[in-house]
Amino acid sequence: MRDRAGRRRARRFAIGTTVVIALAGMNGPWLYRFGSEKYHQYTINKPEYKAENGKWEVVEFPAKYRQNTIHAALLHTGKVLLVAGSGNDQENFDAKQYDTRVWDPVEGTVKKVPTPNDLFCTGHTQLANGNLLIAGGTKRYEKLKGDVEKAGGLMIVHNENPDKPMTLPAGTIFTGKENGKTFVSKDPVLVPRAEKNFDEETGEFLGNTPGYGRIYVEAQKKGAEYETGTQDNYRIEGLEGEDARNTYGIAEKLALDKKDFQGIRDAFEFDPVAEKYVKVDPMHEARWYPTLTTLSDGKILSVSGLDDIGQLVPGKNEVYDPETQEWTYTEEERQFPTYPALFLTREGKIFYSGSNAGYGPDDVGRDPGIWDVETNEFTEIPGMSDANMLETSATVLLPPAQDERYMVVGGGGVGESRLASEKTRLVDLSADEPRFTDGPSLEKGTRYPQVSVLPTDEVLVSGGSEDYRGRSDSNILQARIYDTEADEFRRVADPLVGRNYHSGSILLPDGRVMFFGSDSLFADKANTKPGEFEQRIEIYTPPYLYGEDRPDLADGPESIGRGESGTFTSSVAESIEKVRLIRPSASTHVTDVDQRSIALDFEAEGDRLTVTVPENANLVQAGWYMMFATDGNGVPSKARWVRVP
Repeated sequence: MRDRAGRRRARRFAIGTTVVIALAGMNGPWLYRFGSEKYHQYTINKPEYKAENGKWEVVEFPAKYRQNTIHAALLHTGKVLLVAGSGNDQENFDAKQYDTRVWDPVEGTVKKVPTPNDLFCTGHTQLANGNLLIAGGTKRYEKLKGDVEKAGGLMIVHNENPDKPMTLPAGTIFTGKENGKTFVSKDPVLVPRAEKNFDEETGEFLGNTPGYGRIYVEAQKKGAEYETGTQDNYRIEGLEGEDARNTYGIAEKLALDKKDFQGIRDAFEFDPVAEKYVKVDPMHEARWYPTLTTLSDGKILSVSGLDDIGQLVPGKNEVYDPETQEWTYTEEERQFPTYPALFLTREGKIFYSGSNAGYGPDDVGRDPGIWDVETNEFTEIPGMSDANMLETSATVLLPPAQDERYMVVGGGGVGESRLASEKTRLVDLSADEPRFTDGPSLEKGTRYPQVSVLPTDEVLVSGGSEDYRGRSDSNILQARIYDTEADEFRRVADPLVGRNYHSGSILLPDGRVMFFGSDSLFADKANTKPGEFEQRIEIYTPPYLYGEDRPDLADGPESIGRGESGTFTSSVAESIEKVRLIRPSASTHVTDVDQRSIALDFEAEGDRLTVTVPENANLVQAGWYMMFATDGNGVPSKARWVRVP
């Protein structure tokens, strides 16, 4: 069988012993707030209102457990991993205070987890073994122009010796041959040996190609007089003889301009059962703001990010092998802006929607298309509207995943632009010639929309802001549910908490959706007061959980292979109209390339529900999934966890 087609008062109560929930009245989409607050609360808590619009509730952790959550991932234990690292807080970074929490949304418990490095602005994805791969993070915070006291920048170290590599320690001094100014390296650097070149036909020696190493350097003293404006060669203090002749530095401008964040190479697997980080082989490239996405063979592709100099990684992408826990470079280079939205297609290629989180040239790697990682061929997809406003947009693989239809939601101009798009754009990758077309519009131009797939084949779109980081009090307190069949939005209950930069959403196993984070630049419309990080979590209960009884789903196997079947029990098996496998989310910076909802064929007989998993490994990536069964009233069961080996 296939598918059949103002002020708000909050009442608080404890869940378990650790978490407090504030039930808060929301502005309904058509509800005018006349009369008293009491009447408003009465109205929005009517069963018929909740059955039409859903309801929001705010979760506040006890003070000692609060953090600036930047990243969140649903674990196959049903708990949620909340990662802050230093939480975009320079004081935390300087004090090496890095935070992680594991939250159980059912029991209401929250636990602190030791965090091995600053995982602020890391990348992450679900692995086949149920662990979460986490790679990259923060080595140094940015310094804005005016705050930089010592001139600095990139030094390229050359090694012309073909017989040995050179290792230079942190603190190495470089002195300009022309300008006479001295700079000091901040980290050690390994410079490979030079490569000998020979004529392929005659064997004649043609000379050496130097080995190169990149390192960040700073002036020894403060002040503008130590800036440089032109390229110069730099001798390296402490080297003598042949080493001094063969090894030297070359740098362009070393100045007091803005210094961007710098990334780290560290990588970890988070074990959901042991609830701890396990260190694995570090990446070859340091990365801050990378995207991790799963490939056909179950290996993980790591793309983009700012490196340990604070520059965009120049197209050097690499692959993690979960079996060996080691990284290797891809054969060819391709550059994208940071946090690019990359999805594995049914054909085993990578779809890039154009969505990203900033950083990078505005004319390199911004066009959407299909990328063959093996051949490095890239086929652009035309038709994108508001193509200059794809930063901070969200992309979602619409359910069911078999249809290979994607939606790009909102977005804004490059950097701190005030531009924001109200558009959604749709593309069908199964078409002979895929092309973007406009879908239904949002009411306002929206940066940072949070987007989550629901078990009912609908998509929840909420929050965001009209301007960069909620500037000018521009948070959007609206939510909509997208009907994938009718291609239309309907407004539902409005969220209480505004969410923009550093926010995200996660579908929970009980069918609710949690929201986290928000990092407003300012706290007022005049942009005079610094913003504060939003530490509260918010949970949306969709309309389908108010009304009819939920179908039950029990028993059954824990593991089902591709192309294989498994039988579960349900007292209402014959009322089930669709069964979905939904991959758990790992969300940050409007980027969640893990979530996908896969339709399962099924047969119902009595109280038995037999489901079959599709054979395509690109469609059904190995790992843990939530399995939901939805009845004819559009009400989903609670999820059963199923592993696809």
